[in-house]
Parts: sequence; structure tokens; C-alpha cells
Amino acid sequence: MGPDFAQNPFKLHARKGFELEVILFPHPTLRYKSKPIQRVDAELHQIVREMFRLMYAHRGVGLAANQVNLPFRLFVANEMGDPDEGDELVFINPVLSRGKGIDESEEGCLSLPGVNRMVRRNKAIHVNAYSIEGKEIDHTFDGFLAKIIQHEADHLDGVLFIDRLGDAVRKSVETELSNLELDFRSKQRLGGIPEDEALLGGLADWEAKYC
Repeated sequence: MGPDFAQNPFKLHARKGFELEVILFPHPTLRYKSKPIQRVDAELHQIVREMFRLMYAHRGVGLAANQVNLPFRLFVANEMGDPDEGDELVFINPVLSRGKGIDESEEGCLSLPGVNRMVRRNKAIHVNAYSIEGKEIDHTFDGFLAKIIQHEADHLDGVLFIDRLGDAVRKSVETELSNLELDFRSKQRLGGIPEDEALLGGLADWEAKYC
């Protein structure tokens, strides 16, 4: 989750031969339902660290694993969006429940640069999850952080914030989405991005290792 930002091709290495980067709409992994994590190792710790770095580089406040083309039920968040401020939170296999109240506020997304609209979310949400250290999270979050959590948890189910817009508002983003899709498909035709089947095919190795 993040504000509007100028596209910036940050790439961070999770391991030799693999580049971690924010993927953009309509990359198919954004619609992929992530799998629960069954193990945590040093490489996953490194991936989480670099997800934070990438999130800050893009001036975001939350980032889900499938936004960096990884099929894990994991996201990171820091409501301050600053490595020197706020709390860095990691949620592994989150389950959200007991939503309370409704509020509407503007949302953006690092995978949908330039697209910002008002979205209705629960004011408070209960989360059961695990931290990267293996500690259980059993807590009700409210305010801005609750909205970040709901936004990022949606990503893990292949849901984007634009899916929560009413018909009239969704129609208002059609041009922006069309431009993003045109750019993505143009890069595919030119060979700069693999075809969708190849992009999704690369997720199986990660699932075999962690899920």
C-alpha cells in the first residue's frame, strides 16, 4: 500500500540470480492466491528485510509478498513509512476477523502507480498471525494501521483495492488501468517481460520450498 509515486525501477537481490522488485498491474501474480508458509529460514529473513527496503524506496507503508512476485501469505508494514520511525511489522499467514466500524479514506498501491481512490474499510480488525521470529500475533488493530493490514491481506487473496470500488468509481479508473495494461503488454511483446504463463510458472519452486 502506498501513495502516488513516480515509477522507480528499484531491484534488490534476494539471492544470486533472483531480483526482488515491485510488480505492476496487470502482472498475473497480483491475482494469485498465496499459499501459507510452512517454514522460515535465513533466506526468508533476508527476503523480508529487502521487502522493507523496497517498500521504503517506493515510499510505501505496506507490501505483500505477491507484490514482489512471491506466492507466500506474508506482508510487511510500517504505518510511518520510514525506517527510522514507527514499528516494522511482519505478518505471516494472517487471518483477519471481527471487523468493527466502517470508514472511508483514500488508498493507493505500489503495484498501481498513479491510481488513488476512496475505499471503505473496517475501522478496527483482529489479526491472528505469526511474526518472522515465530511469535504469535493475536491482536486487534485500529486506525491507519488497520487499513494497511486489510489492504495487504487482500493482496494475499489476489484482491486489489480497485475491486472494492463501486461501479461508478471503478469506471473512473478505467483509463488509468488501461494505460498500465498497455505498458505491461507492450513490454511483453518486446520481450522485456515474460508471458503470463511463464511468470506464474516460476512460483512453483518457491511454493515447494516454503509452502
